[in-house]
Amino acid sequence: MGSTVLSLRIDGELLDRLRSHAARRGMSVQDYVVRTLIREDFDERFQTAVDETERFYGESDGAGGETDDAAAVPPRHHARPGAGIA
Repeated sequence: MGSTVLSLRIDGELLDRLRSHAARRGMSVQDYVVRTLIREDFDERFQTAVDETERFYGESDGAGGETDDAAAVPPRHHARPGAGIA
C-alpha cells in the first residue's frame, strides 16, 4: 500500500484542539489525524456489515419469539465514545 499527500486547510482553533488531543496521546498531529480517520473508516465498514447482516437474517427481537413492549425498542446505532472529539 503506497502513500499519498493530503493537504488540508483548517481553522486555527481546530488545529489547536488537534494538537492538544495528539499531545495527550504522545502523538504528532499527523499521526493523530490519520489514526482517527482509520478508526472512523473501520466504524463505518463495521456498521455496514452489521446492517447487511440484519437485512439478510432479519432483525431479531432478542426475546426468543416473545412479543412485548420491551422487544419494540429500536436497534442501537454504533457509538464511538473514543473518537477523540472533545
